[in-house]
Amino acid sequence: MIAPTRRKLRIAQVAPLWTSVPPEKYGGAELMVSWLTEELVKRGHEVTLFASADSRTTAKLRSVCECNIVEAMARGEAYVYEPYAVSAFVESLKDAASFDVIHSHLGCAYIPIAEVSKAPVLHTVHAALDLVDELWILKRYPNAPIAAISRSQVALALQQGRENIHVIHHGCDFDRFEPSFAPGEYLAFISRMGPQKNPLGAIQVARKAGLPIVLVGKPQNAAEKIYFDEQIKPLIDGRNVIYRGEVNEAEKYDFLRNASALLFPIQWEEHFGLVMIEAMACGTPVVACRRGSVPEVVDSGVSGYYADAIEDLPGLVSQALALDRRALWEHARARFNQTRMVDEYVETYEWLVDRRPFPILR
Repeated sequence: MIAPTRRKLRIAQVAPLWTSVPPEKYGGAELMVSWLTEELVKRGHEVTLFASADSRTTAKLRSVCECNIVEAMARGEAYVYEPYAVSAFVESLKDAASFDVIHSHLGCAYIPIAEVSKAPVLHTVHAALDLVDELWILKRYPNAPIAAISRSQVALALQQGRENIHVIHHGCDFDRFEPSFAPGEYLAFISRMGPQKNPLGAIQVARKAGLPIVLVGKPQNAAEKIYFDEQIKPLIDGRNVIYRGEVNEAEKYDFLRNASALLFPIQWEEHFGLVMIEAMACGTPVVACRRGSVPEVVDSGVSGYYADAIEDLPGLVSQALALDRRALWEHARARFNQTRMVDEYVETYEWLVDRRPFPILR
């Protein structure tokens, strides 16, 4: 059900240019931007999406590059990302008088440029807020409106006194998913094939739990390729450990729907982890390491389980498999549907348009 529109806003969405919007395969931030943009259009807002030309949207599309930067780099037609992203942001600022609000998803580095905008600019930060450069920007521009995607993402900034940050958890379009409430067939792992995401740990958890595991994803850089070739490939046997590579959106949702549980044994401070709520939207529980945003996303005993040590995860798998998948899905839909996310963003836009201060995050 679409929430009533209180007023029609003219909104610019400035997306990351790494992939198309929505992405063909990998790209959590671009997928979130797509869900947000399409829901805003449904509600009657006038939305302009600044993204690569190969994007698909019901909003007005404005592009500065013919294809996404990952593809352009693969073709040898681009070598660095920043010139294209800067150009897209500047194009939105040049037309700032045409917008009530500009919503940038490009990160902290673009906060100084936004200071010249004639329209208020909201920055949703999808990466970490713990590097010295980003913390310097937050201190330098204390009034820049920032939306974070989890409390864990901004923990250090809060410790350093930056309180005017609004946390809006991601939501997803539950109507695009067909959940399964039947027991699954395998444990699922879907992500980049790198040590931070820890596919090796997922294989070890599955082995100790006595269940087959299917891996989806691929290495994203040379270091991850070495890790995959040395640590993961020798374990793939086509029976207990199955590797499917990259999948498209429809294949991903089918993969998650038929899984017994999603393994999420991350070894870094994940800022959100969109795949966790995608799994829940399929009726599939999550078994994860307690890192980053996991405790904010997974409700233990309802949508999955988490533990501090990866050694404890095999014992949680059987508990996760015993969860009521329908109740899990209903709970996740209430917490993470895209209408809730868009409600919160529209409220934030209205704060900015009315020049009201951000609420203090405590």
